[in-house]
Amino acid sequence: MPNLPRTLTRLLLCGALAAASLAHAAADSLVVCSEASPEGFDIVQYTAATTADASAETVFERLVSFAPGSTELIPGLAERWEVSADGLSYTFHLRRGVQFHSTAWFSPSRAFNAEDVLWSFQRQLDPAHPWHKLSLRGFPYAEAMAMAALIERIERLDEHRVRFVLKHPEAPFLADLAMGFASIYSAEYAAQLLAEDKAEQLNRLPVGTGPFVFERYTKDAQVRFRGNPHYWAGAPNIDKLILAITPEPNVRQQKLRANDCQIALYPRPVDIPALKADPALQVLELDSLLVAYIGINTRHPPLDDVRVRQALNLAFDKAAYLRAQYGEGGASPAVAPYPATLWGHDPQLQDWPRDVPRARQLLAEAGLADGFELSIWTRPGGGPTNPNPGIGAQMLQADLAAIGIQAEIRMFEWGELIKRAKNGEHDLVFMGWAGDNGDPDNFLSPNLSCAAAQSGENQAGWCHAEFDRLIGQARRLQDQAQRAALYRRALAIFHEQAPWIPLAHPRQFSALRQGVQGFVLSPMGSNNFSKVKFDP
Repeated sequence: MPNLPRTLTRLLLCGALAAASLAHAAADSLVVCSEASPEGFDIVQYTAATTADASAETVFERLVSFAPGSTELIPGLAERWEVSADGLSYTFHLRRGVQFHSTAWFSPSRAFNAEDVLWSFQRQLDPAHPWHKLSLRGFPYAEAMAMAALIERIERLDEHRVRFVLKHPEAPFLADLAMGFASIYSAEYAAQLLAEDKAEQLNRLPVGTGPFVFERYTKDAQVRFRGNPHYWAGAPNIDKLILAITPEPNVRQQKLRANDCQIALYPRPVDIPALKADPALQVLELDSLLVAYIGINTRHPPLDDVRVRQALNLAFDKAAYLRAQYGEGGASPAVAPYPATLWGHDPQLQDWPRDVPRARQLLAEAGLADGFELSIWTRPGGGPTNPNPGIGAQMLQADLAAIGIQAEIRMFEWGELIKRAKNGEHDLVFMGWAGDNGDPDNFLSPNLSCAAAQSGENQAGWCHAEFDRLIGQARRLQDQAQRAALYRRALAIFHEQAPWIPLAHPRQFSALRQGVQGFVLSPMGSNNFSKVKFDP
């Protein structure tokens, strides 16, 4: 561990020893080195994948689920469903006997039923609901996807049947219900918290029906869970699950090699060859539904001028960026908000070529021949869509300087970055997105719609009436070919208007100890450990 201050070295060694004791405390324990802290545990308030891993993939479940490693829809808390011929009515038959978690802070008196479904959705959709105003972060997915404008009503048919009635057909609706924001909460627990004036506890001490029971969170250090012995789909093989928060990819690798963790999420693509060569390890990889991008805040002049945004795209040496960040074969260049492997992509779209003279010309046409100043926001550590944030920001800074733009790099912890970017404080921000449901709409509506601009989830703050009309029309159609044609028209507008600098569609990697079985990469970038076994 060369070139480290002595104090820092001691701290790292102490941390490694602590993690090792956790890893070897019991044969049925699993330690996962995660790349960032969760923002909280009330998943409907957040969009970050790390938050979903620590809540939606452990504590909570939804009516509908994705089959492991795919976008295929399978039953979840609903054992079956029917959709009306007109596409306006969805009737769900709920599983019987599913138990909510028993914890030190809550003891359920009944099993999961229709009341829990109604509470979980009405809280997000109904401004008059007693819990609606208690969400400090709002409901980003429900708001960005305009769920309140889509769902006419939710009916309790009986204790084990609910019906969603829509105002208009919505092709991705069923897949939307498999996303984290559609997680089912205990209405009984919520009533207890409200009566005790402890509403904030919902975000700190979650209760669900999922495979793992939340135990405690040590900020920026670890999240601990225990296996749910009463899980309806069978108790998990792992009795103790620990998410060890380890922002630095190098440290995640060190802990993995030392068996201080058994799974290291999101190693850097440039490190994959060395990991594959280690006989004690195995590497999983997948072409995932991921996009890395730089959001351009169109609410801040002069970034509201399309010529300036186009100049930024022309100035950036994306090819050099991809080589530095992802190495050989770690990612493909991004032209649009979602990868070419997803239907609806337009093969005619051409990436912005690097053209410094043209970029300078556009700035001059915008009255900015002498350049201007702006800020570049990024995060420490690294994840799948931004393996080395510091280097990436410096490369962008240097390329912008070549066209007369002076950029200040500002680095924020992940949760703070997301919160402040949602408030629109940034100029340029490095961001990424993992598709939640395998539908192109999931890349477009949550990130680029006018509703998402209003809620703050649209990092560009970009609202284009025709783009918005096209993606809204596409959601209402069932025919995939017709939807794809509309998306291609929308992508042409996105490209011309340049609210992002699209960067890359990374491959997804995870490194595991030999002996870890049952862990499957998801194309949506989520991580579920309910079927994992570890034979040391």
